[in-house]
Amino acid sequence: MSTPKAMQQSFALRFSSGAFLAIWCLLAAFPIFWITVMSFKSPVDAFADSPLDVIFGPVTRASGDGLSVVDIVLGLVVLFFAIRWAFTRLPALVRQYCPPGLIVLGWLVGALVYAIAFVLVFFGLLPLILGLLNGLLGPLGTPVLGLTTDHYVAVWAENEFYRNFLNSMLVTAGVVTISLTVGTLAGYGLARSGSDLAFWLLIFALVFRALPHSVLVAGYLPVFINSSEILRPIFGEGAPTLYGQPWAVIAVLVSINQPFTIWMLRSFFQNIPAELDEAARVDGCSHFQAFRRVIMPVMWPGVITTGLFSFLLGYNDFLVTSLLLDAQNQTMVPAIAGYFNRETTTTDQVEAVAAAVSITAPLFLLVMIFQRQIVSGLTAGAVKG
Repeated sequence: MSTPKAMQQSFALRFSSGAFLAIWCLLAAFPIFWITVMSFKSPVDAFADSPLDVIFGPVTRASGDGLSVVDIVLGLVVLFFAIRWAFTRLPALVRQYCPPGLIVLGWLVGALVYAIAFVLVFFGLLPLILGLLNGLLGPLGTPVLGLTTDHYVAVWAENEFYRNFLNSMLVTAGVVTISLTVGTLAGYGLARSGSDLAFWLLIFALVFRALPHSVLVAGYLPVFINSSEILRPIFGEGAPTLYGQPWAVIAVLVSINQPFTIWMLRSFFQNIPAELDEAARVDGCSHFQAFRRVIMPVMWPGVITTGLFSFLLGYNDFLVTSLLLDAQNQTMVPAIAGYFNRETTTTDQVEAVAAAVSITAPLFLLVMIFQRQIVSGLTAGAVKG
């Protein structure tokens, strides 16, 4: 479809906007690319003065760790088809085999299975096949690009970074579950309410959301520290202490996130015609049945988009988790900050970089899997609100 002449942009405007977008993408992607390259090099190569030494890793390659031409070509081919499959086949399989009422659970299970399969194929099966090919191809099997995964092995196995990963998953799962459960019910009720009280409740919620996180943590901290004393009349001598436990962090993060969740979901519900509720009520549904069977199936893009923002809050939080969790229950972001803050060798610093790269993988996976729902949800939420 051709653009009307009156709406066509001038060459200067198209060039300047394209150049700005290209520069912004370069600035945004360069740090991720660079730390990823550093995490696969020996400490000498990772902190080398020459950028070419960092990229090609001569010291890493000299130690026998690296990729041959065959490794690079086949690895890129497998990666291309894995990404393409995630964008095309995986959504179709989820829609085909998941019941309509459990679509979110189906997406989560599908993403988890896909992630496990990708790790097993790309990091387990593919290196074995490439090792046999490199042995048969002679010079073509000689490493040309230095690369080692020793730092990732040290981070996840020796330093037990998987414990921090599991703690992060527990916190984010709790935040997302509670925020969406309360947010969908409250957002639906406020969207269908005709009183001015709903508007002022949302304004108050936004004011609460704008408060610095340190203020909320300072208010909750004495309660969590003295929780065993407060709960002793209920639980007796076995009253738990909430300070240092993930449940305390979940409670604070939900308190911080809930106003934004309610406001965002309310705008999505407002875009759904009230006639759907009325038709469901005429057919004999109660208010809750109309909400669950008629409105929610239409709302999934908005719920997934809001859930992603809730996930990012819990996954990337530093202040609340560092103040309320002890070392045993620490999540990934404060744990990585601990890597950089202590006196370390260059090897420890590269391991910290490897840990930082590791936490970006779930974010890329979520965006890849849910990109259609996110775009659909953001578009729907931008129409009215």
